[in-house]
Amino acid sequence: MHRTSRISILLVTLLFLYLPVLVLVIYSFNDARLSMQWSGFTLRWYGELFSSREHVRAILNTLTVSLTSTLVATVLGTLLAWGLYRYQFRGKRWLETLVYLPVVIPDILMAVALLLFYAVLQARLGKTTIILSHISFQVSFVVLTVRGRLLHFPYELVEAARDLGAGVWATLREVYWPLLRPGILSGAALAFSLSVDDFIITYFTAGGGDSTLPVYIYSMIRRGVTPEINALSTLMLVVSFLALWASARYVRRQAAGR
Repeated sequence: MHRTSRISILLVTLLFLYLPVLVLVIYSFNDARLSMQWSGFTLRWYGELFSSREHVRAILNTLTVSLTSTLVATVLGTLLAWGLYRYQFRGKRWLETLVYLPVVIPDILMAVALLLFYAVLQARLGKTTIILSHISFQVSFVVLTVRGRLLHFPYELVEAARDLGAGVWATLREVYWPLLRPGILSGAALAFSLSVDDFIITYFTAGGGDSTLPVYIYSMIRRGVTPEINALSTLMLVVSFLALWASARYVRRQAAGR
C-alpha cells in the first residue's frame, strides 16, 4: 500500500472518530438556541452554565468525586503495584488477575455488581457510593501504569542509598519518589479523566441530587439538545484532555531530563 493511501485512510478514520466531537464544540459557541444553523459566535452559553445552581452543583459534584477518588486510588494503586512487584506471597497470581478485571469486564456488569453490593449492605446511594465505585475501577489503572514504571526500576540505587547510610524517609524522598513520580502522576491523570467521563457506573450508584456531569447531561438530553449541553460537554472534554496532556508532557520532560 502506498504511503499516500495509508495517510488517506488515517485521515478518514480520524475524521470519522472526531468530527462529531468537533461539531459539538463548534455549536457550543453558536448564538442560536435551537437552530442547527450558525447564527454567530457567542460565549453566552458558558456564562449561563455558571449562573444556574443545578449546573454549578453538577460541576462541583464532579470535581469532588473525581479529585477524592483519584487521590485515594493513586495511593492504594501505588502501594498495590509496589507490593505485586517487590514481594512474593500466596495468592499473588489471583490478585494480579483481579487487578485486570475492572479493565476487561463491561462497565454495565461492574455497575450492576456494585449496585447489588450496596443493596446487600443497605447503603444509602449518594456521593460516598459514587466515590467508592470510582475508586474500585481507578485502582486497576493506577496499578497497571505504576507497575509498568516499576519494570524498569533500578533497585540497585536503593541498595546503594542504604549502604551510604540513608534512612527510610531519605530513601523514599531521594530515590523512590523521583523515579516513580512520572508513573504515579500518569496513573493519577488517567484515573482522573476516567472518573470525570464515567457515566454507567455513576448512573447506577448515584443518589438523588448527587449526579455528576455525565449523568446530569444525560438527564438534560432527554428534554432536547441545547447549547448548554454542548458547552458542558465541551468543558468535560477540555478537562479530560488537559489532564492527559499535562501527564504526557511531564513524562516526556522527565525522560528528556534523564
